[in-house]
Amino acid sequence: MKKKEKKPSVTKSGLVKGAFIATIGIVLTKILGIIYVIPFHAVIGDRGGALYGYAYTIYLLFMSLSSAGIPLAISKIVSEYQTLGYYNAKKRAFVIGKKIALLLGFVSFLLLLLFAPWIAHAILGNISGGNTISDVTLVIRVVASALLFVPVLSIYRGYFEGHRFMEDPSFSQVLEQLVRVFVIVLGSFLALKVFDLSITTAVGIAVFGATAGAIASYLYLVYKKKQNNSKFNEKIRPVNEPIITNKQIFKKIVLYAIPFILIDVFKSLYNYIDMVTVVQGLVNYADFSVKDAETIMSMLSTWAAKFNMIVLSVSTGIIISLIPNLTSSVVKKDYIDVNNKINQVFSILLFFTLPMTLGISFLSNSVWNVFYGVSEYGPSVLSYFIFVGFMIGLFTSTVSIIQVLKDYKTVIWSLVIGVALKFLLNNNLIIAFYKMGLPAYYGVITASLIGYFVSFTICIIRLKFKYRISYENLTKNFIDIICGSMLMVIGLFLIDLLLPSTNARVVNLIYIVIYVIVGCIIYFVYMWNTKTIKRVFGNKLPSKLNFVYKKNTRY
Repeated sequence: MKKKEKKPSVTKSGLVKGAFIATIGIVLTKILGIIYVIPFHAVIGDRGGALYGYAYTIYLLFMSLSSAGIPLAISKIVSEYQTLGYYNAKKRAFVIGKKIALLLGFVSFLLLLLFAPWIAHAILGNISGGNTISDVTLVIRVVASALLFVPVLSIYRGYFEGHRFMEDPSFSQVLEQLVRVFVIVLGSFLALKVFDLSITTAVGIAVFGATAGAIASYLYLVYKKKQNNSKFNEKIRPVNEPIITNKQIFKKIVLYAIPFILIDVFKSLYNYIDMVTVVQGLVNYADFSVKDAETIMSMLSTWAAKFNMIVLSVSTGIIISLIPNLTSSVVKKDYIDVNNKINQVFSILLFFTLPMTLGISFLSNSVWNVFYGVSEYGPSVLSYFIFVGFMIGLFTSTVSIIQVLKDYKTVIWSLVIGVALKFLLNNNLIIAFYKMGLPAYYGVITASLIGYFVSFTICIIRLKFKYRISYENLTKNFIDIICGSMLMVIGLFLIDLLLPSTNARVVNLIYIVIYVIVGCIIYFVYMWNTKTIKRVFGNKLPSKLNFVYKKNTRY
């Protein structure tokens, strides 16, 4: 009897579908990342949050150095070789990518392990009254263990995404976050509330969640790759594959990875600049106590930053789907399709992130109250800091597009100029805002916004004049998105006049639900009536929605 062949469980995704799948996975991941902070904040408080932020900021910087660019490079190379029919080179690129990731991850792990005390001293300087250098050293060394697993995990994700198989890498991210959140919440609770250990130990257990989550996600993707090898090995077009050496593949991976690595490294440098200047700057120039300065730092690095991740999840999902799709069009030299995809990417990004950003900013008081309770600084920080997430999303998408077009000089210059502005403005704007009688920490946020905006502007101008990208369709969509978003805010403002203010968490949660429902209705009704949804997503989505609407209203 013939053995029944197992059907592969992965399917290809186009740009919009792939962006949707990737975004859903990332949004779910970030929602989990938002929900866990409620019990986590209740357990470790602002001091523990600052300590967690110190470790995680450094971890993200070294993760950028060891792995950030390689998965996107693998995705791009796999997509390129798959399109050209170079199947043997594609397989070897995956193997070489894994070796590079393992080596970089191990080196990064050793560097963090050895230099953790020096990094801790750079963060805290000589100030006292909060976390100590030994506290910061310990949590940095614990989180360093994740660098042994995350880089090779990212290679597997890039391999799947290069084939435009988005479901499994998206689920792997959700799985990684589930395990991470479980370790963070349960581990910190048991450490502090059951075994009566120190906050430093609790935070150390929490940051180990990154390692546990990476291991679980890696094992899942290894299993899914073995299960679907027949699909990965499928030859779509027969060609005479040229001889491509491992050395050539290695150079291509490095060439493609460096700009992506630079993007993440420079983004991490924004956080690093804050980490080494905010506490000392607020204490020395704005008369903040060490406790209050660390509280604000914890908000910028951990608590408020969680909401930025929700906004950024949209751009991340779009970029993951964009890279292989745009690469395929560039390889085919179909520049009309390149222009259309770039306009569609920006339109989708603005369609979701602009109203989301304005909504979170408007609801900052209720949102902060629900997640963290009453706070002197929290709502004020969140209402302004959320725009940094919006700006990062625009910039990251733009610079990723330019990288696909291989304009590496523009990528590097835009990054260098943005970070230089951030570095020069951070303390100066703290002083300026303080002297103007405005919150001094707004200077830090403003410095980030200026840096990202200037970098974004450089990239968007370059796309227009060098690559003849027309923004005519994008401009029409952008105007409607702004109008719809402003109508939404006006509607929320009118509701706010009717609802009494309160500090009760349950009541504020109900308020948020009401605001979200009303805001979404106002925004989507406007987008539908102006046909913006059709222009942004194409004809298929509106026709499906219209079919559902008619079906549900038939009786």
